[in-house]
Parts: sequence; structure tokens; C-alpha cells
Amino acid sequence: MDTPKLPETDDQWRAHLAARDAEPLAFEVTRRAATERPFTGRYENFWVDGRYHCICCGQHLFDADTKFDAGCGWPSFYHARPGAITERIDRSHGMVRAEMVCSRCGAHLGHVFNDGPEPSGLRYCMNSAALQHTKA
Repeated sequence: MDTPKLPETDDQWRAHLAARDAEPLAFEVTRRAATERPFTGRYENFWVDGRYHCICCGQHLFDADTKFDAGCGWPSFYHARPGAITERIDRSHGMVRAEMVCSRCGAHLGHVFNDGPEPSGLRYCMNSAALQHTKA
């Protein structure tokens, strides 16, 4: 199956995200690695069964049954879909963190930390603006 061509310019990305009903911060978060303020994203306190996809390209990233309340202010998951996310080193803000990006389109999603629940022990701390939920 062919993957649809993704936007290339900033203006194309903005139009593409608007057509996908993305949050206003989606462009800055996904294409510029910004972070939404804690406790403000649409999926932070959202508990509906289904799947979470990349807002930019639609790739399936997480299942709702792996979401948990980490109390950190961002949607958190303990398991990502195999191959859906790529890890990069993020040295911004005087820290070294593991940045998570969509493996298909390179969208910044958030970061992963080693303080999550079993079975993985991971906390994928994601920006709501980078996600799109679909019901099961």
C-alpha cells in the first residue's frame, strides 16, 4: 500500500493540520518540537477506548488500553505500537532526554521516561496536539 505524500513546506503543513482538525498548537508541537502546557491538552484527561494516531500522518501510535494517569499533565502511555516511534536524543533546555518522533513523518510527539508502570516501566509522555484519537 502506498503512503500518501506528506506536506513539505510550513504552509502546506499548516493547511494539512487544519484539515485534520488539529489543535491550534499542532504545527508548533509536531514540526518545531514545542510542548503544550501541562493539563491543557484535549487527551490529558480523556479515557475513551480506541487508538491514538499521529495527527500529521495518521500512523497508529498507541492503544487506549496502554494509557494511564501519570499525574504529569500530559497523556501518558506505557507501550507504543512496535515500529511506530523513533527515539532521538534531545539536549534542549539544559537536559538530556529521549525525544519520541513518529517513525513515518518525523513529527515530534513528546518524550519517554523510565518511571512508568509495569509491564514496560516506561512513561511515553505525549503532547495531545500531536495525537488524534479514533474510537475502537
